[in-house]
Amino acid sequence: MNNGDDRLEENEIVTGTNEESTNEELLDTNNQDFVDDSDGIKMNSTKLVNDNEESADLYAYAGFWMRFWAYLVDLIVIAGLRQLIVSPILGFLDQESADGIFSLPNILSAVVFYLYFVLLTKYFGQTLGKMIFGIKVIPLKEKRLSWQTVLFREWIGRYISASIFILYALVVFLPKKQGLHDYFADTTVIHENYVRKNITRKNAAVS
Repeated sequence: MNNGDDRLEENEIVTGTNEESTNEELLDTNNQDFVDDSDGIKMNSTKLVNDNEESADLYAYAGFWMRFWAYLVDLIVIAGLRQLIVSPILGFLDQESADGIFSLPNILSAVVFYLYFVLLTKYFGQTLGKMIFGIKVIPLKEKRLSWQTVLFREWIGRYISASIFILYALVVFLPKKQGLHDYFADTTVIHENYVRKNITRKNAAVS
């Protein structure tokens, strides 16, 4: 009888231990499910925010006329730079007459023209004309404008667009109001102040 009682007690102890282990496993499983659910909620919330950000485009793309007036201002600035830089050099070298496409006056004028657009766009994202009208060049596939993108946009792309001026009209038809040089360089032009207001509202909402 004692042996039977001892076995019964051992079974009860083992059973109790198994039940406690099972309860602990269930508790751990419930906790794991809770963590998974919490992560799932966080992931869904993040996805919802991302979806809302993607569906609500914060950028206000600059249209044809805004970019046109900015370009005219740039041409005026370039004309002034030409008088300050190129004319004295040509006067010193007695090469003021422009005979042929590859004459010294044309080459120096082209250098001033393209350096103006390349350097200001790379370091500021804006020429003086764009600064006045509050518009800015941004990349669509990069975090910031690279030299390769700027050179392709402001040198090769702009040369093609300037040679066939009607290509600037693509700004009217493309969804993100890109010119030909924007399209091939994966850039566009936006209203800077509008973006700053939206970023401020977004940061205020998050805080």
